[in-house]
Amino acid sequence: QVQLVESGGGLVQPGGSLRLSCAASGDIDNIYFMGWFRQAPGKQRELVVGITRDGTINYVDSLKGRFTISRDNARNTVYLQGNSLKPEDTAVYFCNARDLTSEYWGQGTQVTVSS
Repeated sequence: QVQLVESGGGLVQPGGSLRLSCAASGDIDNIYFMGWFRQAPGKQRELVVGITRDGTINYVDSLKGRFTISRDNARNTVYLQGNSLKPEDTAVYFCNARDLTSEYWGQGTQVTVSS
């Protein structure tokens, strides 16, 4: 089992930035992918950005340039950096991890972009 704990989020002004953290614990040695997803009210959950074990970053074309992911292997933590935020970026953001047999989700953290 893998546990994911997110932190960060909150209210951000349009044009502002966010930085979310996701700390992984448990049986993390077989994780091959970690990523950030988001879900806005009435919409499906969608990938924001992900990173594979070898460091390859999977961007979503429509979000590339504003969102990126990084990781700190010593802390078993991945970070989501979002810039130039828009009201349509308002959503619950979820951390995701995958190993050979399972997929894991964090509890989600609300990000609201509003003035």
